[in-house]
Amino acid sequence: MRSTAALRMFRATPRMMRAPPKEDQAGHTISQRLRKLKSIPLELYPLAVVVGFAVFAAGYSSVRKFMVDKNLRLARQGPGARTESHDSSDH
Repeated sequence: MRSTAALRMFRATPRMMRAPPKEDQAGHTISQRLRKLKSIPLELYPLAVVVGFAVFAAGYSSVRKFMVDKNLRLARQGPGARTESHDSSDH
């Protein structure tokens, strides 16, 4: 019996008949994820330190600016602040 073109389209390919490979991202527990950190190349450690320091410095600067700067307006001020926030229908 000869296979038709329609039947050949739905046959399993050899790649599909093999078992799927084990995933690299299959770390479900903390200890398994910590073991995966060993596979990070050493060249990326200085980059991680620099990026981490930059994120920390940006957070520190932002928080310090909000806490120390007395000229920074974080809310509306003045007698019309309440009426303007409720009467925004004239836009």
